Amino acid sequence: MGFRVIKGGLLTTVQDLGRTGYQSQGFNVNGVMDRRAFRIANLLLDNPENEAVLECTLIGPTLEFTAPMIISITGGDFRPELNDEAIPMYTAIYVAKGDVLKVGSARTGRTCYIAFSNYLKVPVIMGSRSTNLKSQIGGFKGRKLEDGDYLDTRINRRIYLPSFLSRTLPLKEYEESKVKIRVVPGPEEEVFSKRGIKSFYESEYTVGSEFDRMGLRLDGAYIESKKGSDIISDGIALGSIQVPSHGKPIVLLADRQTTGGYGKIATVATVDLPKLVQRRMDDKIHFEKITVQEAQKLLREEEKELQEMRKLIHKPCKEVLDCRLAAKRLSKLFEK
Repeated sequence: MGFRVIKGGLLTTVQDLGRTGYQSQGFNVNGVMDRRAFRIANLLLDNPENEAVLECTLIGPTLEFTAPMIISITGGDFRPELNDEAIPMYTAIYVAKGDVLKVGSARTGRTCYIAFSNYLKVPVIMGSRSTNLKSQIGGFKGRKLEDGDYLDTRINRRIYLPSFLSRTLPLKEYEESKVKIRVVPGPEEEVFSKRGIKSFYESEYTVGSEFDRMGLRLDGAYIESKKGSDIISDGIALGSIQVPSHGKPIVLLADRQTTGGYGKIATVATVDLPKLVQRRMDDKIHFEKITVQEAQKLLREEEKELQEMRKLIHKPCKEVLDCRLAAKRLSKLFEK
């Protein structure tokens, strides 16, 4: 038993960390856009780290639950409501049979993530439950959610978590409209002139309307190449920044093509990809060069931060009365 989709939202898909190991056969990796928010959503529920979630873009869905479970919502602030009452982000929330969750429009950020304690029941295809919209495989019937869909879950009644009242994190992310994005110099940096490289690192770029799961085209200073930026097509990593002949950077994201024939001036550091993919139209971006070693250090520091979050949410209830209230709420859910 799972939930019925009353409204599908603008673009709501099932995603996990993606379908790796098949780019050589031409299959996109796909997966979540914001890996940090995705991991925290599952962390709050003690889910497996790569458990599939719903990724919502700009306008979220409305869901009616047909079984009790626990959910968490992370990422951009989509002003979620349960039975017409506001509920917090970054918090484990009990939902009962018949409850209606409304995920509104994004106040901050661009995407949010809904994780479920009962685990979404969608097929594993080539090692992933992610939706590949172009190939129409994975996720729920290979497409975005639509009004009237019904998604089942793999577990019927997983509605107990230890230290439940501690399962909230005081995070308010993606509030800023100007961000610094750290990047590692790309494999084709040599095809660009010194003036072009200087423009890339010293200019401010603006998020335009050409922004989807495949990539983000930025408006701003022209990046000059030495003799054009065309190269023999090669593989593309998540966060690669291509510069076609028009001289404007394009950051390639979750649904990127597997290979590309334009020079890559840089690659976004893994820890800064969430900041990038949560940008909104007219937000400003400034690129900062770092080394591979610095990027790896930042990734290790983020991993430590996530482990500290895990410790924080496993603290026991501070007040006996609060624990009793939580137990009372839980018993009512079992009755339903």
